[in-house]
Amino acid sequence: MPAAFDPFEDFGDVATLAERLADPDAGARRVAVMALAETADPDAIPYLAATLGDAAGEVRLQAAIALGEFDGPEAAAALAGALSDADPKVAQAAADSLAELKNPDAAEALFPYVVHADAFVRRATLRALKELRRADALKPAIDALADPDAEVRAQAVGVIGYLQLEESLPALMAAVRDANPIVRRTAASAVGFSRSKPAADAIVVLLGDDDWQVRELAAETAGKSKLAAAIDPLVGLTGDEYWQVRLKAIRSLGALKAATAIPAIVPSLDHTISNLRKEAAAALGEIADPVALQPLEDHMNDPDPDVRKNLRWAIGRIRGG
Repeated sequence: MPAAFDPFEDFGDVATLAERLADPDAGARRVAVMALAETADPDAIPYLAATLGDAAGEVRLQAAIALGEFDGPEAAAALAGALSDADPKVAQAAADSLAELKNPDAAEALFPYVVHADAFVRRATLRALKELRRADALKPAIDALADPDAEVRAQAVGVIGYLQLEESLPALMAAVRDANPIVRRTAASAVGFSRSKPAADAIVVLLGDDDWQVRELAAETAGKSKLAAAIDPLVGLTGDEYWQVRLKAIRSLGALKAATAIPAIVPSLDHTISNLRKEAAAALGEIADPVALQPLEDHMNDPDPDVRKNLRWAIGRIRGG
């Protein structure tokens, strides 16, 4: 029977712990992997990397998880190789651990996998590169926008968006027009870093997208970007068939302090969804125009205490209290 793992046990040095990786019992090897991870000693990385070739899936899985506790090129190279593991759980654990890497030097080990034959590997690699924010990841990411797999393209847009380089705008403009909504959703968030007219035009276009989640994200981006050109289309979205879109549109109109939007926001104070009523009250408070005072006061008997709290706050803002 495998030994119980005690996180407070003194397991000894890395070399001693590594000897347990040769135990004939898979459970014991798994415990050894956990113990090596607990040391947080970089000397454990080669042993954990070698264990990714263990015959037992449970041991490989634990090794993939354990390597997420380390950082740098060596851990990245091992995890990238494990993305092709025959066990989907191991491959996914390796992908998740790669996404935890923060050392930019790890990118060198990942670049070759951007063009791997397996789409899962390409997706996981780009996901990891996004967090590393390496400027030299821009070209591989732009090249990946031509990938036949939509999720690969979406991850590539994520890399480009995180870099926030003005030179990447043409690539993001292409992503805005991608045939797949998964890609356009990512682009709706990514394009917000730029304050250029092409970026503003792209956000406005996305506010009219056929996919409601694209509209939702574009509405959120418009508010964060303080995009005045988006006020009219955002007003239109206050009547969107999806309440999630309406909520983000109302929130952004509040952030933009769009007084012209008050007549479009007020009806949401009567919506059946309390979150939308709460957001409408908050937005009217942000706008702080006296025109909204009476509608706010008329709804002070709202059954939801959080909505009433926002109503009081909004009324106080308008009255200057």
